[in-house]
Amino acid sequence: MRIGEVLVSRPSFIFPRAPGFAEAEGIRRFECHDIVARSGVISADRILLQNYPIAHPISAFNASVIYDEEDEELKLYARIVHGYYMYVSSIAEVRVPIGDVFNRYVNANRYAGRIVIHPSNKYDIWGTEDPRAYRISGKPYMTYAGRSINYFNPYIRVNRTLPIMAAYDRETRSWVKRCVLTLSPDVFGDPISNKDSFLHMAGNKTLFFFHRPHLSDESFRLMISRLNAEEVLAEGGELREVRVDNCVEVLGNAPFEGRIGWATPPIDLDRDRVIALIHSVDKDMVVYRVFAAQLLLKRDEILVEAVTPSYIMEPKTPYEMIGDRPLVVFPCGMVKVKEKGVLITYGAADYMIGIGLICLDDLLAELDRGRIY
Repeated sequence: MRIGEVLVSRPSFIFPRAPGFAEAEGIRRFECHDIVARSGVISADRILLQNYPIAHPISAFNASVIYDEEDEELKLYARIVHGYYMYVSSIAEVRVPIGDVFNRYVNANRYAGRIVIHPSNKYDIWGTEDPRAYRISGKPYMTYAGRSINYFNPYIRVNRTLPIMAAYDRETRSWVKRCVLTLSPDVFGDPISNKDSFLHMAGNKTLFFFHRPHLSDESFRLMISRLNAEEVLAEGGELREVRVDNCVEVLGNAPFEGRIGWATPPIDLDRDRVIALIHSVDKDMVVYRVFAAQLLLKRDEILVEAVTPSYIMEPKTPYEMIGDRPLVVFPCGMVKVKEKGVLITYGAADYMIGIGLICLDDLLAELDRGRIY
């Protein structure tokens, strides 16, 4: 990967598109049917950091989640900011009993937090942002956006952010940075950044990489790539680069949108089908909203089977409308919670951690309204 070089950009890019790409654009409309029940919000002043001299972060938001069913506990992985000079972020683990969500104690209780990922190398020296946590074969993993050494350099507009995958080491009880996922110049040119990333192992044991590159033609592309599982998930050794040399473009912007990006790691419907949430930024007010897609993922096929015609979530509470970045709901985590449905964790106005619940039947009904296959 080229860090610290001035590179010449390519003018435009054409990528293979998933079946359903064009049909989805014709289905989607600029309206919202909000089906997310807000279950609570956690502000930074109610998070007590156990391994840092300053007790509370200034802000905590864009949290992902892993659900520990045995302990009935949510492990939130939130982006936290300690100061606003360079807006450098770390990632903290905050444990929340699932009962706090269903009994609506989240708005009042205080929670212990522990920094588990922080800047430490040339790929993330200016911040570790927007984690997506998930399990592969039962093991916890996390992918986050690293602000690289290039991030603030006005002369180098290449690889400013990079996806970094970390794995949880049970022996040391710590998160270990394993690999940096870099884009092949032969396929992607000289990308400005790559964000909104996570891995997903399909039922056929194919490892898929969801990501949203910002390319040198100033476009933002919603992509899925196939990766070598043995190479990516290999344990031990130093932090290494893994080259991404293939992709399928899954969805494009609707006419009323400035850009879209992957929101949450998906939940499984069956062996080959998943539901993923996608965030959207509209052109006029730059408001962040959310819609959903049902995807078929096979070894040689990526198919868009359905999209929700309307957005399923938009800012409406005071903590979603007022903050460091007003009018933002930014989901980063989604898990099934027994018979209760689907739980999501999200950033509220780039300032607080929101928690919401979605009835799975309601979500499937919205997808059926936008059925393509």
